[in-house]
Amino acid sequence: MKNCMKYQQSVIAVGFLFLALLVAPVAAAQAIQEVKVAPPTDNPTYIIGESDLLAINVWHEPELTRVLSVRNDGKITMPLIGELQASGQTVEQLRATIATQLKRFLENPEVAVIVQEPRSQFFTIIGKVMKPGSYPLGQRLTVIDGLALGGGFKDFAKVGKIYVVRTHRDGTSERLPFDYKKAIAGALALNFALETRDTIIVP
Repeated sequence: MKNCMKYQQSVIAVGFLFLALLVAPVAAAQAIQEVKVAPPTDNPTYIIGESDLLAINVWHEPELTRVLSVRNDGKITMPLIGELQASGQTVEQLRATIATQLKRFLENPEVAVIVQEPRSQFFTIIGKVMKPGSYPLGQRLTVIDGLALGGGFKDFAKVGKIYVVRTHRDGTSERLPFDYKKAIAGALALNFALETRDTIIVP
């Protein structure tokens, strides 16, 4: 009888192990799917920021083609040219600057600049949401868009007392209240656009 019970316990344990092995890859795949990655952009009006990854292509000049990360000082280093200010420039402004500088060495250089990974443009959601964290801001998003990326509210979230903390370039910050109930009820003027490094707080 004891041997029979031990055998049954062993079978059950093996069964649980088998289920765990089946579920683990699925859970891992779901976690990977939840990671949001901002797509590359060649939008000429995109303002480049620190840590953005830039793909710079000079036509027919492979030795000048580079993938560069904008340093903490806001600069990049290009062959022949040296250091260039990238942070604070639009994609078009940086492209034009590189092309102008290269005219000292090349005839009619054709330059393309793509922000391969817009790492500097992001916002954060914290508080009583299903998926708190930082999300890319590679396109225009409103507060409601940002909350949707957060996966919805948890129980007892005070959706009428949401606020956004906005940090300005000079280091100062301000608190912007957002009433979710009023916004979705039709007061769309309350649904303002997010800016980079905004933090949405859901109490």
